[in-house]
Amino acid sequence: MSWIRDKELSLIERLCANVLKAGPMPKHVAFIMDGNRRYAQKCHVERQEGHSQGFEKLAETLRWCLNLGICEVTVYAFSIENFKRSKEEVEGLMELARQKFTRLLEEKDKLQKHEVCIRVLGDLTLLPLDIQKLIAQAVLETKNYSKCFLNVCFAYTSRHEISNAVREAAWGVQEGLLDPSDVTENLLDHCLYTSHSPDPDLLIRTSGEVRLSDFLLWQTSHACLVFQSVLWPEYTFWNLCEAILRYQYNHNAIQKARDLYSKELARLQNENDLDWVHKKLWGVEHSDEEEKTKAYQRLLQQCRSEREERTHHFLQALERKRGGFLLTLCSS
Repeated sequence: MSWIRDKELSLIERLCANVLKAGPMPKHVAFIMDGNRRYAQKCHVERQEGHSQGFEKLAETLRWCLNLGICEVTVYAFSIENFKRSKEEVEGLMELARQKFTRLLEEKDKLQKHEVCIRVLGDLTLLPLDIQKLIAQAVLETKNYSKCFLNVCFAYTSRHEISNAVREAAWGVQEGLLDPSDVTENLLDHCLYTSHSPDPDLLIRTSGEVRLSDFLLWQTSHACLVFQSVLWPEYTFWNLCEAILRYQYNHNAIQKARDLYSKELARLQNENDLDWVHKKLWGVEHSDEEEKTKAYQRLLQQCRSEREERTHHFLQALERKRGGFLLTLCSS
């Protein structure tokens, strides 16, 4: 089945969508698609069939999101922890991934029509080489599309992502691209797999579980978290509407928390810059207060300019390194 479907909403669904759109809408929604195995058990079918039904539900949910004007979706497709499952189930999931990414590459016209950019977030080196190549091809062929974004977390955990971000920053310092003082919360945010995406506004987990299971821990600190009891393959348009209503109810509080967080980050960065200036001026004699103020302002501007330049060059180098890895996979 197709990843992208062109089917329109029903009349009553369109009416509901229009009512929802009168309020604040999430621009980025993340899903923990839980319940495939329990669905298979409930329906007395093989686990693999449960996972296949879960993918079909993803395709349907992406259509709902497009119709609701939600332009970015992130899904938790395969955790690194899932490698601990039975060999048969893991192999079945890898085979499903082969089929679906192959299918995705066959749908270039639909991806181009909707301008869907595919990103796969995770440690691709943990996957079979043929799947790595399929993923690299899908990512590179859609990287310039910018209307809709689908982020597939595959071979992913948040702790692994954060650890990798720290390693990337350490690499920047080792290569002389960064100064140790440049390594801040904001820089690490740009080293995450999700560096090209805004943080999710709404995170939905199905199946009744009320935990994040190591998914987007950094990015969802100011998101609306909604836990729903429905199994993922049984998810409906109305379940999605319910989650959006909960987001709208909490929107003001979420936005306030985000604004306060942004101000705190700016304050901390300003403190770091001022500390650098004070160290530079320590023991320096100035003829009068006006000269001291001018030197202070000049050094502060220098500090910020040099930091921004180092950070910019580092992030460019990081982007080249990651892009080079994908290109190497495609050409091998």
